Amino acid sequence: MGKDKLKRFAEIDTFSNVFQMDGGKPLKGKWATGFFNNTNPVVVELACGKGEYTVNLAQMFPDKNFIGVDYKGNRIWRGAKTAIEEGVANVAFLRIQIENLIDYFVENEVDEIWITFPDPQPQISREKKRLTSDRFLNMYRQILRPGGFMNLKTDNDGFYAFTVEQTEKLNLPVHVKTEDLYHSEFADEVLSIKTYYEKKYLAHNKNINYIKFSFE
Repeated sequence: MGKDKLKRFAEIDTFSNVFQMDGGKPLKGKWATGFFNNTNPVVVELACGKGEYTVNLAQMFPDKNFIGVDYKGNRIWRGAKTAIEEGVANVAFLRIQIENLIDYFVENEVDEIWITFPDPQPQISREKKRLTSDRFLNMYRQILRPGGFMNLKTDNDGFYAFTVEQTEKLNLPVHVKTEDLYHSEFADEVLSIKTYYEKKYLAHNKNINYIKFSFE
């Protein structure tokens, strides 16, 4: 492991807005009141990477609480440090494996979920690892409040198609879907937040897919 990564891992241990592994379990069921000290809605970004989306959403919506979830601490470090430096208090980061999500949130605790440019796991043999496969959707259904929304942004056409098929198979309500977000009528201020990786994709004229759905 490089010196920079080691330094970042050491530094996030000192960040008050980062919870690593079991460190987040005591907040299960009380993220809003126990950490953010309010009763505002909780929004979760999965596979948050460097946390650009999480931090930008938090800045846009100070009346909501945002939690970025990722396993790679050296990436979380960037978003957490930015939030601290810029005084964005309605942000937290949770360093866990996403398959363990229900160990950290209770039923109906989350108001909305974002998945932004995750690993598409394109191999058929890795279909179960896709973040919109059945086992993950079952977890989201448990922690998402009734009427809460799922949002997916991805440059990967295959992963987007897989997700659309999942909504059709499970008969889930789809509220918005587009295979070319920035040439559609849906590219509002929120959906126009661009991560580091999204900017790279757009520089190569890659289309961006987006779908918003719910479980009821």
